Amino acid sequence: MAQNGNSALPATQKAAQYHSSENAIRVNTIPVPTPADDEILVKVACSSLCHSDVMLLEPNDAGLVLGDGSPITIGHEATGIIVSVPSSCTNPEIVVGAKVGFFCPTGCCYECEGCQVHNLFCSNGASVRMQGFAADGFFQEYVATPWRNAIALPESMDVCESAPLFCAGITAWHGVHAAKIEKGQWMAIIGCGGLGHLGIQYAKALGYKVIGIDLVDGQLDEAKSMGADAVFNPKTDSEYASKIKALTDGGCHAAVNFTASTAAYESTPAVLRINGVMVAVGIPNSPLSFQPMDVAMGKFRIVGASNGTPQQVKPCIEFSAKHGIKPHVSYYKIDQINEMIDILHKGEARGRLAVKWD
Repeated sequence: MAQNGNSALPATQKAAQYHSSENAIRVNTIPVPTPADDEILVKVACSSLCHSDVMLLEPNDAGLVLGDGSPITIGHEATGIIVSVPSSCTNPEIVVGAKVGFFCPTGCCYECEGCQVHNLFCSNGASVRMQGFAADGFFQEYVATPWRNAIALPESMDVCESAPLFCAGITAWHGVHAAKIEKGQWMAIIGCGGLGHLGIQYAKALGYKVIGIDLVDGQLDEAKSMGADAVFNPKTDSEYASKIKALTDGGCHAAVNFTASTAAYESTPAVLRINGVMVAVGIPNSPLSFQPMDVAMGKFRIVGASNGTPQQVKPCIEFSAKHGIKPHVSYYKIDQINEMIDILHKGEARGRLAVKWD
């Protein structure tokens, strides 16, 4: 039997929507969604802004397309309180009143080989879409999303503060884990902002020695406050790579690149030791180039990481709760969405920017 915890829902709500005809984001009044047979309805507590939410305002070579030209609600990183649950739900933790975070795929099967890597690779879904990109996303007061996307929050987690963990957190977690290095070894975190400040916390909790690299001194201050053992600004220190090689006795064992900077990727091998691993997480707007000989000969290795799938989230959330890993979040109102985007574009964001709903 379906559960419903609120029979007096409003008819309309505010939402931040992308208008492709204007290449702009505006706050509109739209209907509260009616959940499908496999969807929960969530009263959103916090919607967190991710760089990929706004990169579609910019030219890109990644093939990313936002919707079909109609206004579409942005956002894919949020938490809230469940309002209704379908009778098809078999997860005993997904109940009315539960605090949850949730992922954004729709139209996928969650079971096939592709869905174990990323739901966009689903081989059975008729029309796989990602909420916030090709379907209405999470910068709205109420969200309908498949129940299999939702993860119940541990009691110790604040429902608003934990919102960035449901993209930035899990992406940072996967980026750090993908390196597969040993406790006590050196890891460089390149880009110490929204993703990087969480990556530093995960790396330190796993016992790594951490170097923060960023072009913004404020981000490096954040890196130090998160536990980085050393920080460097390539913009003001032309000798940073040689200093890192000296500090680490030959170079970092791994470097996780959370930036969208081509230059940052091209300079990453300079801070790695022989056979170190470069983890690609950030997505530049233009293609990268490297020497295949360097990879073939083992000078360095390349692996990738992303936010992954809903079934891969729970270990990250449990680890975050156990080790007290928290994002630095600055809160805004929905009518300030373009102010938030401007701060993000200027590289002035410290940690994560989010809308806290009343």
